[in-house]
Amino acid sequence: MSVRHPEVTTTCDEVRDLLERLGDRWSIYVLYEVADAPRRFRGLQRAIPGISQRMLTLTLRRLEEQGLITRTVYATIPPQVEYEMSDLGRSLGTAVLGLVTWLRENGEPLERARERFARAHGG
Repeated sequence: MSVRHPEVTTTCDEVRDLLERLGDRWSIYVLYEVADAPRRFRGLQRAIPGISQRMLTLTLRRLEEQGLITRTVYATIPPQVEYEMSDLGRSLGTAVLGLVTWLRENGEPLERARERFARAHGG
């Protein structure tokens, strides 16, 4: 049996918490859409098929709360709002790119493993 290190356990808990916050249906889509340039709300809504106005609003608020995107309001009539990736969000993008690379390299073996498991367990 391995010895549990409190700092490792804490870090794992923090990673799990982050993945839960980003692992919803829409966060990665929104981060992808604002990665290269600021986007307005309607532009994001058009770029992400199937997202409702309410879900986009909630996702943007959550990402802003976490410091991953910034929201800028321009004093025009009507007010214009733009969302863009923050520096913290860009640094997360590097980590997410690592996951994307891993998935591209291992997606097929991962799928085969799931299929084998399903066959072995009556699925």
